[in-house]
Amino acid sequence: MRLSRQDADIFVPDGAPMPDALRRATHVCVGTHQDDQEFMAFHGIAECFGRKDRGFAGVVVTTGADYTNEEMVRVRVKEQRKAAVVGEYACQVQLMHPSADVKKAGHEGVLADLRAVFEVVQPQVLYLHNPADKHDTHVA
Repeated sequence: MRLSRQDADIFVPDGAPMPDALRRATHVCVGTHQDDQEFMAFHGIAECFGRKDRGFAGVVVTTGADYTNEEMVRVRVKEQRKAAVVGEYACQVQLMHPSADVKKAGHEGVLADLRAVFEVVQPQVLYLHNPADKHDTHVA
C-alpha cells in the first residue's frame, strides 16, 4: 500500500504482512488524532480483543498535535503503537497529515491515503467522529 507521506507509520503488532493484517480487520476506526480512537471505538477494540475471528484496525489521519516539535510527534506515534500492542490490534496506521491539510476540503493526499486503506480493508463496523462534534479538525 502506497501512502502519500513518507513519515506515515504502519504498525502490525503481530508482525503479519500489512495487507493481510488490514484484511482481517472487521472493526475499523478512522480518527483525527491519536488519542481519539480509544474513546471513539472502545466497543470495537473490546469486541476484537483476544479473538481470532475479529480484528480491530485504527487509522489516525493527523500528526495529533499542532506542535512543530518533532519529538511530540514521535511520542504520539510511540503511544499509539503501545495501544496497538496492548489492545492486540490487527493493524495501526498513522497517516501523519498536518491538521491544516485535513481542513482543506478534498485534499489530494488525505483522500488518496484513505482510499488506499479502504481498497484493502472491508470492515463490518466503521467508527468515525460524531457529525455533531465541535472540534474543527474532527468536523473536517
